[in-house]
Amino acid sequence: MVDLVVNFDTLHQLYRAYMPFIKPAGLFVSTSESHFLGQEMTVAYRLPGATTVHQLKGIVVWINPVGASGGRPPGVGLKIVSDADTHKHHIENLLSRELASADLTCTM
Repeated sequence: MVDLVVNFDTLHQLYRAYMPFIKPAGLFVSTSESHFLGQEMTVAYRLPGATTVHQLKGIVVWINPVGASGGRPPGVGLKIVSDADTHKHHIENLLSRELASADLTCTM
């Protein structure tokens, strides 16, 4: 069962959601639903320019509540626990030029 579905339509959206400081990999998913730290979730996601939908299992390690400071969207940061290296590889290949950016993200 998939708990959340997310489509990253642009590289900027993906950059804002990627959490490289979470090891081995992390991804922020915008949602107004309530979740708790340590909660296990399954997420289906589509990367920019792709038709393939990927699925991951993750554990909630970050929560942006509704009304978070800095105008950050509500949602959860997930530590990817299923095939994390593959998900990380796909994401970082797309973001290779963006990872050194100083643009704000959804989390930090």
